[in-house]
Amino acid sequence: MDKIAAFIDGSAYGESVCDHAAWIAGATGAAVDLVHVLGRREAASTPADLSGNLRLGARSALLEELARHDEARARLARARGHAILEDARTRLAAAGVTAGQEVLRSGDIVETVTEIAGASGLVVIGKRGEGADFAKGHLGSNLERILREATRPVLVASRAFSQVRSVLIAHDGGASAEKAVAFLAANAPFARLACHLLSAGRETPELRARLDAAAARLSAAGAAVTAEIREGEPEQLIAETVASRDIGLLAMGAYGHSRIRSLIIGSTTTEMVRSCKVPVILFR
Repeated sequence: MDKIAAFIDGSAYGESVCDHAAWIAGATGAAVDLVHVLGRREAASTPADLSGNLRLGARSALLEELARHDEARARLARARGHAILEDARTRLAAAGVTAGQEVLRSGDIVETVTEIAGASGLVVIGKRGEGADFAKGHLGSNLERILREATRPVLVASRAFSQVRSVLIAHDGGASAEKAVAFLAANAPFARLACHLLSAGRETPELRARLDAAAARLSAAGAAVTAEIREGEPEQLIAETVASRDIGLLAMGAYGHSRIRSLIIGSTTTEMVRSCKVPVILFR
């Protein structure tokens, strides 16, 4: 992995994103590009025409005043964005990591993540955005869209960074789970973590064989590995294991079921990202 893209904002999660990116970059030598995205409303300098049926003179004066306010707001938003990027660079430097590119974009964050992630080995982003304090218990409004669209692994940072010593891999035997195993085995510092593989469901020879193969691959990479198959609901089993084994990082596939199924009976991915207090790294 040569490059990490860290998406930061002015929320409490911004510092955690920097700290998680610094942890990985410090062990892999990957460069960390810092990205801040201004929403279209923040960056807009053309006012919406809300003047209704005002007389022509009053309407023109009002539109000119709105234009001045919107230009000033857009200018301040960009200045704030540069300040956020500068603070992030300083935080990385304090951790001994030199930041790469600084990118300040205007527009849709999902489109920006999709574009920039293509040149990165890993995306790091906060679980919630700048409305975090007003929406505790909910995910950022764009996060699910990002996770569904991302073509690279995405590490969703928890509110604060803690030293990670163990990882739980939720292994369903599918392609995304195999990607998780391959990524963790190939990249320090993940390969040095204590790894616990968990499959939820009835044990079959095929599932056991896949789990044992994953364990062997991680062991060959130097990880201390345990593996188990347990019957039960994946959400409940994963949450119990994270808590009981003092897991510091959860790795799993992202959205393995259809959107329709997710709408009707919920999504394991969404529930795990929402409820787990530890960072989650997701693979598609």
